[in-house]
Amino acid sequence: MNCCTTIRTDTGRLFSWLATWHRLRFRLFGFEKTQRQLINGIKQAGVSGAELLEIGCGPGYLHHSLLQSGAARATGVDLAEGMLTEARSAARAAGLDQYSDYRLGDFVELADGIGDADITILDKVVCCYPQWQALLDLSLEKTRRIYALTYPRNRSTTRAGVRAMHWILSLFRCCYQPYIHDPEQIGKRIREHGFYLTHDVLTTSWHTQVYCRR
Repeated sequence: MNCCTTIRTDTGRLFSWLATWHRLRFRLFGFEKTQRQLINGIKQAGVSGAELLEIGCGPGYLHHSLLQSGAARATGVDLAEGMLTEARSAARAAGLDQYSDYRLGDFVELADGIGDADITILDKVVCCYPQWQALLDLSLEKTRRIYALTYPRNRSTTRAGVRAMHWILSLFRCCYQPYIHDPEQIGKRIREHGFYLTHDVLTTSWHTQVYCRR
C-alpha cells in the first residue's frame, strides 16, 4: 500500500469513526456557524431547481437542507463509509433519498464518472488535500453556476491548532493530516475559472466564500 493510499484509508477510518459524533452534535446544536454562513450565501445566489454536488459531504445535512429549500437533486462524495451511511439514513428519514446519490471515494479519482452540477459545495474539504489545485480544478470544471467553500484561515492560531491535531493523530499512528493553504492562491484559482466572489465571511478559524460564474 503506497503513502497516498494509506492517507486516504486513514482519513476514511477517522471520519467514519466521527460519524456518530457528527449526528449527535447536529441533533443537539444544528448547523455550525460556518455552515449557516455557507447556506445563506448559496441561498442568496439561488438554489431553486439546482443540481448539487457536495464533495466531502459527511452526514449530508448541508445538502439535505438545500434540497428542502428547493434544490432538485444532490450527489454527495465522501471518503468515509460511516459518513455516507449516516447521509443515506438521514436522507431516508427526511424523505429525500430519491433525490440523493452517494459515491464512496476520493473526488479527484472519481471525477470522470460524476456529472456536472449547478452548485458545488466543499465545506472544510480543501484543508484535507495536500494538492488542493487538482481538487479545485476538477470541481470547478464541473460547476455551472455557484461554487461554495469553507477552508481554514491562514493565521498563527489556526496553524498552531493544525500542528497540534497532527501531533495527536500521529500518537495513534493515523496518517490523516489537515492543511492550511494560501487563501489568495485559492481565490485566484477560482477566478481563473471564470467565477467572481459574491459572499465572503470570516470566523476566528474559518473562511467561508461563495462564487458565481460570470
